[in-house]
Amino acid sequence: MVKKRLEEIRAIRLEKVKKLRKMGVDPYPSKLPEVTIAISKAVKQEGKEVSVRGRIWAIREHGNCCFFDIKDETGKIQLLFQKKNIGKNEELQRLLDIGDFIWVKGKVFKTEAGEITVDVEDFSLLTKSVRPLPSTWHGLKDVEERYRRRYVDLLLNDEVREVFETRAKIVKLLRAYFDERGFIEVKTPALQPVYGGATAKPFITHHNALDVDMYLRIADELYLKRLIVGGFEKVYEICTDFRNEGMDRWHNPEFSQLEFYWAYANYNDLMELTQDMLSGIVKEIKGSYKIKYAGNEINFKPPWKRVVFRDAIYERTKIDIDKYKDTKELLTVIKSKGVDIDTKDINDLPTVYDCLYKQVVRPSIKDPTFVIDHPYSMRPLAKRKEDNPDRVESLQPIAAGTELLNAYTELNDPQDQKARWEEDMKRGKAGAEEFQVIDKDFICALEYGMPPTAGWGMGIDRFTAILTNQHSIKDVILFPTLKPKDETRNRSK
Repeated sequence: MVKKRLEEIRAIRLEKVKKLRKMGVDPYPSKLPEVTIAISKAVKQEGKEVSVRGRIWAIREHGNCCFFDIKDETGKIQLLFQKKNIGKNEELQRLLDIGDFIWVKGKVFKTEAGEITVDVEDFSLLTKSVRPLPSTWHGLKDVEERYRRRYVDLLLNDEVREVFETRAKIVKLLRAYFDERGFIEVKTPALQPVYGGATAKPFITHHNALDVDMYLRIADELYLKRLIVGGFEKVYEICTDFRNEGMDRWHNPEFSQLEFYWAYANYNDLMELTQDMLSGIVKEIKGSYKIKYAGNEINFKPPWKRVVFRDAIYERTKIDIDKYKDTKELLTVIKSKGVDIDTKDINDLPTVYDCLYKQVVRPSIKDPTFVIDHPYSMRPLAKRKEDNPDRVESLQPIAAGTELLNAYTELNDPQDQKARWEEDMKRGKAGAEEFQVIDKDFICALEYGMPPTAGWGMGIDRFTAILTNQHSIKDVILFPTLKPKDETRNRSK
């Protein structure tokens, strides 16, 4: 019934489009009659003539008068259409609907009810809307529909727009932080002959002209480190990465990431930079180090706590992962301790460590905490600790039960890097779902020599979700990945 009614309204509006054209009025002109000012400025111009434009938000008839509300991105203002002022344009005014864009000119005054209003002397149609705006949207039970039609979501929910304005501020602050410290922003390939820089499944595509399969990047890391080899000492990139992985509240196949690499620095320098930058951004955006997320108070005030990966697991499970070098033995111990984790299809130690960490340790961490010194097998691109080669100089800040980023002192020994990748590929052959592969050209680059370097990668979507108190990163991605409604789409015939 609702769908039928919407189609009826649409048909009526399409008829109005025909009438407008017969009247010689272009329903979709390419320019405004004259320069306008923002509505936020117009409301302060009482007694003066203004020229404004915006979308019609409400229409109220009152005898020989008609009141409209129009909005632009800065605010809303009331319009008064009087027959004595608009004269022959009254027919055009009758063809206007909620959702249309219009331009008006007139004197600003205050009504008896105290509302700032433009007494319209001249107006024109800028865009005819043929589909009516929903009367309700925010409480829509089908949240996915809000993601699919984000343009309507933004129109009808100011708080949604505010989230994306905050996201833009966060990106601006991140970029400014690095620019002010001498980092150079660069761009690296999204299409890569060998995927790398993270442990994740890639998307595969085919380049017709070259007749080769290529991968959408899963990370920027290996190309950015090539630039360090090439003589740059501080580089960063804000880009889109793609991972062919499961989707949940913290994961979307297409996401925004900031990565940077810093020559002659190590992971201790990274921890100092990380808490300084992220705490500063929180303070700038929220006005305080303390924020509310999912009903909890999260305190970003530095310094942040630091805990070794092995110790973090031991504190929660009383299992010392350093004692076990066999996957089955560790799984047996986990079961005997009554630790409840999903161990289905696990067949190697790094995956067991990861499951213990993600399912038991990470959810318990609320305030920002550096989890450091991971087992070397979990970080194939990180440098081993000199005093304990079974661990690497790595850090992962956790807040609100989720990781904010991954960072480490970079492995710059080409022989060790090759051996670590070969070891990871053996995991893949043994059944590991995600593993890294050898990039021969990157090994070649390391053989030319890369100075001691520290690197860092952060998902901007996740950080934004925490700062804006959004349950899912879908709420901070303008157009998140969704399954097409037409399930037959893209199927081969």
